[in-house]
Amino acid sequence: MKPKIWHLIGDKRAGGSNLLVKQLIDSRLKEQFDFSVFRLEEVKQEFKKIQPDAIVFHYPCAWKYLYDLIEFKQQTQVYIYDHHYCEYFEKNQVKSTFRFRLMLRIAYGIADGVLSVSQGQKKWLLKNKLVSPDKIQVITPASTIEAMLNIAPKNQKSPLILGAFGRFAPQKGFDLLLEAFQLLPAEKYQLYLGGYGQDEAQIKQLAKDLVNVKLLGKISDVPEFLASCDAIIIPSRWEPWGLVCLEAKAAAKPVVANAVDGLCEQIQPAWGILVPPNDKQKLAAAIASLDHIDLLEFGKAGRSSVVKANQEFIHNWANFLNEITKNA
Repeated sequence: MKPKIWHLIGDKRAGGSNLLVKQLIDSRLKEQFDFSVFRLEEVKQEFKKIQPDAIVFHYPCAWKYLYDLIEFKQQTQVYIYDHHYCEYFEKNQVKSTFRFRLMLRIAYGIADGVLSVSQGQKKWLLKNKLVSPDKIQVITPASTIEAMLNIAPKNQKSPLILGAFGRFAPQKGFDLLLEAFQLLPAEKYQLYLGGYGQDEAQIKQLAKDLVNVKLLGKISDVPEFLASCDAIIIPSRWEPWGLVCLEAKAAAKPVVANAVDGLCEQIQPAWGILVPPNDKQKLAAAIASLDHIDLLEFGKAGRSSVVKANQEFIHNWANFLNEITKNA
């Protein structure tokens, strides 16, 4: 009988952690493990029917979930896969550092282990003694990138087409990107900005007088969008990992990104540029520096760094699940 693994996830969006869980349970691992996906309000009823071998908790840790974690721990093993919190999240979003860190210490202390999405996130957790070193390991996320790997190189010409996409929310920093574009000559740089969300009115207001900005709405075909761009800009204020960066590299696109959290370890000088966060002048300067870079060579280098990313993601999950269920 295959070990039963329950993924608890509250993210209803098509992308992010929801996408990763879907790809994981549809992978070759379904031959080894019996996966189920539940929301918190569903799982307590399921416990009355059957007991899983382990629960992977994908919700953002919060005070309101601590009792749930205690209940789950009484039934089976519990592991927290933290897609959410990181150093720059704390800097931008947290009013009471003491209270926030106390909550994380309690949540991670309840769990049997913590899965981190990046080395930067792990380093921040350990530096601040939020989790015991023997309870944490890193499994960096990777989406299915075959379609991106098949994108043909795009010849560089003027104006440069720069792409950015994601949720219109403070985290993603698209307001900062539009302010940077106000500093750039319209005839040399064009921005394709895709997405929607809570900050849509603000984004439209910032873009309305920028003749070199196209708002594309929701991006339904990511490979097609990436193929149309010369480079990708990621102006996030925080990013525990950043799947957009991985996908851009797979599409052989150079990346300009804010130097935050997991983005720092995804960018090397051979294929991208890191920019100090929240600095529109330096972001604009980094974009302008693309004129002096061989974008095709940058793109090739980035692509070669992620060719096996998805296989490694599945392999690391296989090792982890085999380890925690070896006595099942």
